[in-house]
Amino acid sequence: MNKREVGAQWEQKTVEYLQTIGITVLYKNFRCKIGEIDIIGIENDTYIFIEVKYRSSRRYGYSYEAVNSRKQQTIRKVAEWFIISNKLPSSTKCRFDVCGIDNDTITYIKNAF
Repeated sequence: MNKREVGAQWEQKTVEYLQTIGITVLYKNFRCKIGEIDIIGIENDTYIFIEVKYRSSRRYGYSYEAVNSRKQQTIRKVAEWFIISNKLPSSTKCRFDVCGIDNDTITYIKNAF
């Protein structure tokens, strides 16, 4: 399996996990000219923008640590584009979460940034 296939496999496992904690997944791999968000979901009245990171070992630290400030900035801009392009009100509640997968352990961080 190549990296893209492994990533897709773990994103699907993340979707299944999100459903167990009450998050409805709206989009996977949402792309626009600005960038990409791995998963967009909704919980109650809050849109959730989720970055998924997988690492097979901890040689370079935990997977969720790879969501650096540059990646966070891109995710924020894509989320803003999503809200505007879907004509959602500016008062729309949003949250930015990270799902880190290390080996087979899922660490889900709400309000990660």
